Parts: sequence; C-alpha cells; structure tokens
Amino acid sequence: MGESSAWTGFAAVQATEELEIELLLEALYQRFGVDFRGYGRTALRERLLAMLRARDLETISGLQERVLHEAGVAQDMVRALAVPKAELFDHPGDTRRLRIALGDSLRPTALPKVWLAEPAGVGEAWTLAILLAEEKLYARTEVFATLGSDELLLEARNASLPAEQLEQAQSRYAASGGGGRLADYFEVSGGEARLLPRLRERITWAQYSLVTDASFNEFHAIVCRRVLPDFGPLLRQRVLRLFRDSLSLFGVLGLDRELAPGDAAVEDYQHLFGEGGWYKRVR
Repeated sequence: MGESSAWTGFAAVQATEELEIELLLEALYQRFGVDFRGYGRTALRERLLAMLRARDLETISGLQERVLHEAGVAQDMVRALAVPKAELFDHPGDTRRLRIALGDSLRPTALPKVWLAEPAGVGEAWTLAILLAEEKLYARTEVFATLGSDELLLEARNASLPAEQLEQAQSRYAASGGGGRLADYFEVSGGEARLLPRLRERITWAQYSLVTDASFNEFHAIVCRRVLPDFGPLLRQRVLRLFRDSLSLFGVLGLDRELAPGDAAVEDYQHLFGEGGWYKRVR
C-alpha cells in the first residue's frame, strides 16, 4: 500500500511538471514569439531543471512567473534552450566531409547558396566560411545563417571569440583538411578575434523559425546538424519536408544522423559517403 501511494504521488508530481512545461512554452511563444513547443521533452526538461537550480527556484511555474514579469529572464531561457555554442572546427572528421561534399556540389554552380540552419553560434558559421574560402568557392557563394531568436541573432552579428581559441583550434582545423594557419583568417584586437570582414560580409544572418516559417529560397546546400536532435518527432518531420522543398536538385543536405526509412522525402536522397547524415538530392 505504501509503495503504491508513493508511486501515485510521483506520477502526480510528474504530470504536474509536464503541464507546467507546456504552459511555460506556450507563454514564451505567446509573449515573446519564440517557439519551443515542438521540441523533444527529455533534453528540454533537463535544461529547464538546470535553469531552476541555477536560480534557486522550486517549480517550473516559478520560472514562468519570472519569464513573464522579470526583465531578461526570457532571454536567458532562450539561451538555455538553444543549441550550445560550438568551437571552431569542433568536429574535424565531420568538417572534412562537409568540405568534400560542398566542394564537389558547389563548383559546377555559378552562384551557389548555402543555408546554415540554427547554427551553434559563430563558431559553426565561421568554420563554414573558412572552409568555403579554402575551396575557392566563397567569393561567389552566399551563406544564409538563420536563427529563430532575435536575441541570439543580435549576438551572432556582433560576436567575437577569445583569441586563444585560435591556437586551440589549429590542430582541429588541420585535421579537417586545412593547410594553412587558422589565425590568418582573423583580425585580433584586445584579446578578441573576429573573422576577416571580407569573409563575414558573405554571411547573411537572418531571423527564421524552423518551427513555423515556410521555405524562403532555393539552396544548393543545407546544413542543419546541431538542433535536429532537440526536436520532437512531428517537428523533425516538418523540418525534413521544409528542407526537401528548399533544396535544389543534386543539392547537398547535411543532417545530424542518417535518415530513417519512414522519414519525409527519404526516397529523394542518395547517401554521399555511404554512412552518416550526408545526402545528395537526386529526385
């Protein structure tokens, strides 16, 4: 009887917490226009609970009150739930595949367009820019880097990196196929490093929601390898259909993992490397 009562009490607490999360996400969307409602609940719940501990709060409802009534808390929550920022060339093997995939795909195209969807900060975007420059593609390639949050968008447009990160990233850059000196692609001032202006100017940072917005252009490559693991099943399928509608024939798609047999438009793609989440659209 005692064990049964304990289990019933635990289930009630869990159900209440799930309801609180739904209400918090709805409040964030209605009040600030940022939509996390279609995200998978496991990782999202862990990040919310970490935010509770950091603010010494007891309940999700307490967090909701602060989100709605205390300046800056909503922005802090968006940062907590967003993709964690990546360092330059943080996955050399994956970056090497990106280098090969984009090089082979974009060279025959006169004015290629690349969509970097929900990047993990400027580290991912600047890695892509350097890679394209080394493949002699950047001068004629337009990169669209989109984020769902205006706050994160502003941060990305004005971002810099600690200068010491360049030295730390040099070995990763070399492992990805880079043959030069990573620091040569940056200007350094006051201990902070920024990508050279001639490379930054080819990146168009824009507000765009993968959750609600429609296709906005046709692209020769789409890369989205960070945020998809956070999405729930329905949202993931919605985004895969969006990418299919936005990708040109024979364009490259880079995802977080291999497509499953039941995934949207899976029959329209061909593996690029025999494994992993790299594809070419063939129909």
